[in-house]
Amino acid sequence: MAGEQLNVLKALDQAKTQWYHFTAIVIAGMGFFTDAYDLFCISLVTRLLGRIYYTDPGSNEPGHLPANVSASVNGVALCGTLAGQLFFGWLGDKLGRKSVYGFTLILMVLCSIASGLSFGHSAKGVIGTLCFFRFWLGFGVGGDYPLSATIMSEYANKKTRGTFIAAVFAMQGFGILFGTIVTIVVSAAFRHAFPAPPFYVDAAESIGPEADYVWRIIVMFGTIPAALTYYWRMKMPETARYTALIARNMKQATADMSRVLNKDITEEEEQVRLQVVSGDTWGFFSRQFMSRHGLHLLATTSTWFLLDVAFYSQNLFQKDIFTKVGWIPPARTMSALEELYRIARAQALIALCGTVPGYWFTVAFIDIIGRFWIQLMGFAMMTIFMLAIAVPYDYLVKPGHHTGFVVLYGLTFFFANFGPNSTTFIVPAEIFPARLRSTCHGVSAAAGKAGAIIGAFGFLYASQDQKKPDKGYSAGIGMRNALFLLAGTNFLGLLFSLLVPESKGRSLEEISKENFDDDKVDPTGV
Repeated sequence: MAGEQLNVLKALDQAKTQWYHFTAIVIAGMGFFTDAYDLFCISLVTRLLGRIYYTDPGSNEPGHLPANVSASVNGVALCGTLAGQLFFGWLGDKLGRKSVYGFTLILMVLCSIASGLSFGHSAKGVIGTLCFFRFWLGFGVGGDYPLSATIMSEYANKKTRGTFIAAVFAMQGFGILFGTIVTIVVSAAFRHAFPAPPFYVDAAESIGPEADYVWRIIVMFGTIPAALTYYWRMKMPETARYTALIARNMKQATADMSRVLNKDITEEEEQVRLQVVSGDTWGFFSRQFMSRHGLHLLATTSTWFLLDVAFYSQNLFQKDIFTKVGWIPPARTMSALEELYRIARAQALIALCGTVPGYWFTVAFIDIIGRFWIQLMGFAMMTIFMLAIAVPYDYLVKPGHHTGFVVLYGLTFFFANFGPNSTTFIVPAEIFPARLRSTCHGVSAAAGKAGAIIGAFGFLYASQDQKKPDKGYSAGIGMRNALFLLAGTNFLGLLFSLLVPESKGRSLEEISKENFDDDKVDPTGV
């Protein structure tokens, strides 16, 4: 067995909550704020894009994005995110967390701006360049997942580590809400400055040339808060666990954390020597990894995958669900900017009442209830509320019953965020050894984005009416059956959650069995 835990790591585990903890939360959290804004703001403007670039002057209905274009616009950033999670997760273990942390932020900011500046006035030119830049935007967003989670877990003390990582992830909720607020403000300002009639009165005037500026402003606006944190992201020292356990530079790790914690930390020479000599060297594809952490990796990848199938299906296509239940009026009765305003207002209500509170309930209770029970409860409640919508669906969509639908729909978001959407992000940053922590988090997150891609591409087609699908779509299984399918996905997530280990209140080295001999370790790694 290896020697005792290094003093510098003990100091981090036992540190009281200090200013540097909150600084780290804000720096890492603003990246997630931008991640959420960039990934989800596109769902607000796709209807507007359809009106601007795909309206047929001879049609009685406003234009909408063709099926393949809609799937691409909504899903291409998720494809980039998946690739980024794998690449930057691996790179974070090879070069260091801080070394690539700034690059991901620069990539997000530049590609977000470029997305809004997508050139051309033809549908092909604008949508093509938009998809190109959103892929690389997603690539940068993907890097933020493993790096932010790993940095926060390695900076935090063991008593409140879950709270701090959850607080970083909770900024995603504010990013989603901020996206709806920006959309409401921008669309309202343009509606006031450039009044337009409903589509059925004057199809051409209902759009107006100004609408092309609106979606571009919305897409680019989220970069501002993230860009402001770049300097502070670069000022953060490398985490002590990377410097000490991977780079094997104990002197630098001790100096960095002495400065951060504002206290003197010293290491015994014999302890340092034992740590260096006994350090594990086995890799991700080794038998030892599969023996210790294979079951853990199955738990984190499967639950994140199943969660994101449901979560992204609901999030990206809220507007379609709201229209089908009658909460948003028919498109032809509104101008382009009025429709955008109503979509944003509806999504803001869901974010404010369900999404954001769910994240912060996790922050409040993660280190009291524990990861395992919150995840189990979240999947269970998501299954129950999804069934509560699906079973009486035909009743809930009738005029006068929309309130019940919205309440139940909001509760599924609440328990997604006070549940597996938060815990699937937290757990992979805690249960794997330092030299593979970023890689394993990236693999787990990439599995989640694979589920998100299935949700983004699949739900749009699956929810189509069996007899009267939308124009350009083939018949699907219908919205009610699609909701039953999502309920089944949530139930599978509950079953796989039984494999997730509890990491509350334990040091990262204790959880991951860092530097323990094979013959002295429980093969399950728990």
